[in-house]
Amino acid sequence: MSEIHLVRPAPLDVSLLDADERRRAAALRRPADRELYAAAHSELRRHLGDRLAVDPAAVELVRLACPLCGGPHGRPAVAEGAGPHFSLSHTDGLALLAFADRPVGADVERLPSADMLADVMTSLHPREQAELAELPHPERPLAFARCWTRKEAVLKGTGEGLAGGGMAALLVGTGPTPLGVRGWTVRDVAVPDGYAAAVATADRSPSSPTSPSASSVRQHR
Repeated sequence: MSEIHLVRPAPLDVSLLDADERRRAAALRRPADRELYAAAHSELRRHLGDRLAVDPAAVELVRLACPLCGGPHGRPAVAEGAGPHFSLSHTDGLALLAFADRPVGADVERLPSADMLADVMTSLHPREQAELAELPHPERPLAFARCWTRKEAVLKGTGEGLAGGGMAALLVGTGPTPLGVRGWTVRDVAVPDGYAAAVATADRSPSSPTSPSASSVRQHR
């Protein structure tokens, strides 16, 4: 089971961040975004530092190899596999952290506007598009957002991200309960109104696949 933490913006403090994180924070245009980024990454470092018994500022973070192309842009991890698996996601005004003893992915999103929803619905699996089309218009933003966060949580957990076509191929459903994804446990996360969030944790069995592109993506085509 994963451990989950929600983070809100806080007065800007980059004292725990490394040089790359500080550059990324400084590049954000809105002060609220900089504050949330710094608060979320500082909280991540505090939790990892506690588990590793080291100064949070000394935690070294790396990117694993992408499972699709082998490039250095896969899941973030503690250098040399020294710590727990983790995932971090932030959206306007809220961040989500997840920690586990096996690969984990987390995603949090604000509910889309009606205009945005019309543009992005077609990126989902055809069955999910049909589910959304059957819903009354006021119910669609939440249904879409919980579907999207489930998918992104799985794809962040595998390290594939959004570049591999998984959004259209992976089937997680738009209803109140996520559909099963082979090799992963997907669950929605309780968040404030106006948001949706999900966490996906790899199954413990070493024989279970950890990439939906090798399992559930094929079975749902």
